Amino acid sequence: MVREAIRVTYRTARRIVIGVIGVSVVIVGVAMIVLPGPAFIVIPAGLAILSIEFAFARRWLHSLKNGSQSAVDRLRGMRGPTRPAHPTPRA
Repeated sequence: MVREAIRVTYRTARRIVIGVIGVSVVIVGVAMIVLPGPAFIVIPAGLAILSIEFAFARRWLHSLKNGSQSAVDRLRGMRGPTRPAHPTPRA
């Protein structure tokens, strides 16, 4: 009985601590959108912290990754053809 109470208390305390730290990091990241700072690094870091315990943060982080990857793919497509990294030697 006591062990179960300790286990439940530990899990609850862990969720609270992870939630407070993750939300704090996300709020700092959102503030960095208008203030100087790397907001586009801090916000995903906060979501990664939250995703340790919360499924909604895992989904948001996953959609953020997919959205950023598609944006990068679109930007690469707009550049046009690129030169090869190692040009072929001329004879």
